[in-house]
Amino acid sequence: MFIANKLRAENIAEYLLYMWQVEDLVRAFGLDIDKLERDYLSRFDSLEAKQQADLRQWYADIIEMMRSEGVAEKGHMQICSNVLINLSDLHERLMASQKYPYYHAAYQKALPLIVELRAKQGKDTEHTEMESCFELLYGVMLLKMQGRKISNDTTKAVEIISTFLGSLSDYYIKDRMEPLEF
Repeated sequence: MFIANKLRAENIAEYLLYMWQVEDLVRAFGLDIDKLERDYLSRFDSLEAKQQADLRQWYADIIEMMRSEGVAEKGHMQICSNVLINLSDLHERLMASQKYPYYHAAYQKALPLIVELRAKQGKDTEHTEMESCFELLYGVMLLKMQGRKISNDTTKAVEIISTFLGSLSDYYIKDRMEPLEF
């Protein structure tokens, strides 16, 4: 909860990846708040009682959202989908404008990798470029957590796509503070 709030305000791309990780964590505990509290949240014993209660409630709310939205086993909560939609919309507005040449350059550098990634994923047209990019980053993050080796080509692709999404994330935060001009 504390990390999610900080990331949502500072880096929307990292926030989305974090929330996907939260979804997977909740699934690993079988959407059982008592198990989650006993085996995971109890590690945060340095938090004050109020903070611990708030954290437990946040996870309980996530569990309820996942159940009610039908994503207990797979998929993403609507709050995550909304972030992807907002990022995709902002991307389209940035690309339609001539005022953001550095963003255009970052996208053009990432585009061949995105095309290759989507071809490998076999994704249909309803699957957005943004989602493909985030799935790459999330997948590589999971592989690293498992101690698996990442190829040099994949590492290079992750760097380029991360730079592109970092730029988009920066524009997202700027747009939230004061709407960008297109």
